[in-house]
Amino acid sequence: MRSWRVATADEVRTRVRRAVGEPDGRPPVLAVDGRGSSGKSTFAGRLAQLWDGAAVVHTDDIAWRHAVLDWTTLLTEGVLAPVRAGEAVSYRPPQWDVGGRPGAVEVPADCTLLIVEGVGAGRRELTPLLDAVVWVDAENHDVDRRNAERVAAGETTPADFAAWMAEEDPFIEAERTWERAAFVIAGWPALPHDPAAEFIICS
Repeated sequence: MRSWRVATADEVRTRVRRAVGEPDGRPPVLAVDGRGSSGKSTFAGRLAQLWDGAAVVHTDDIAWRHAVLDWTTLLTEGVLAPVRAGEAVSYRPPQWDVGGRPGAVEVPADCTLLIVEGVGAGRRELTPLLDAVVWVDAENHDVDRRNAERVAAGETTPADFAAWMAEEDPFIEAERTWERAAFVIAGWPALPHDPAAEFIICS
């Protein structure tokens, strides 16, 4: 059972800054991990708004039409390696060309914080390339409700969702990424707070 409390945006930003440090010649890299539909994208977006020059990369974009969780090499070679070398990124994963998807995964050269968001973003295999991990936690009923909404809205099919969960559930349990996280954020907060200026964190 987690114990939750309200934290100001300033506190969360300070916690992240302390966790990632100040690498020389490159932006720090923060992984935002959690179960599917736990609120990772929302937290990553809010943090990016609080941090001048931050960029967000979604692992769902890296994995598009490629694999549920087997995308570590793509993320490493296409994004993390050049970022850690201090370079800008404009990366098109292979399946983007196959599927005719326009655009690219972009990280500007003057990025001040790279936030990598997605299920498995904080996996052990990526530890040497990450500066810190934040785990986004959510109650099962909130995750189940959000997943049902996504299926109902046609974002995924029941069969594709079942296949995803068949990989995600054992992966999450094996990785136990929350145990390596700098701190834990509530993805679907139950405590009263101001969503514009506050977060709910594990005390």
